[in-house]
Amino acid sequence: MALVSASIGSNIDREHHVRTCLDALTGTFGSLAVSRVFESEPVGFEDGRNFFNLVVAFESDWPVGELQAWCKRLEFANGRRKESPKFSPRTLDIDLLTVGDLVGEHDGVELPRAEILQHAFVLQPLAELLPEARHPRDGRTYRELWADFDAPDQRLWPVGFSWQPRAVR
Repeated sequence: MALVSASIGSNIDREHHVRTCLDALTGTFGSLAVSRVFESEPVGFEDGRNFFNLVVAFESDWPVGELQAWCKRLEFANGRRKESPKFSPRTLDIDLLTVGDLVGEHDGVELPRAEILQHAFVLQPLAELLPEARHPRDGRTYRELWADFDAPDQRLWPVGFSWQPRAVR
């Protein structure tokens, strides 16, 4: 079993799609560790709708390709369209960040995901959820990476959010 971390984002009917995603993940993979939910301004998007972003972690023995395909099926089941432009509003976006300590391309998926080191909306919830875990390529802990992160133009803030019937903090 490998520890899998994934980022979840939505800027269309955000609460509904994040809860639906968490329910599906739990139903498929069992127990989840869930970060706080953050609202963030869109990065690279022309449409100014803010996102909800969070990171989850769970154990899985699935191959990377199967994990990726499952995530894409859930996105499409929740209204995401294959033909949508890259930087367009989305109901649900699920990205594999890490699968154990895998580095490099696995089943067409580059691990660890580059956005970990590029976007506050990925790194901050990851650092809060798994502070002592180490980035498989960089070697520093996510806490250290977040402490060194410098992108003042990437604003995000925690929001109140509840799921099953607990508050996600």
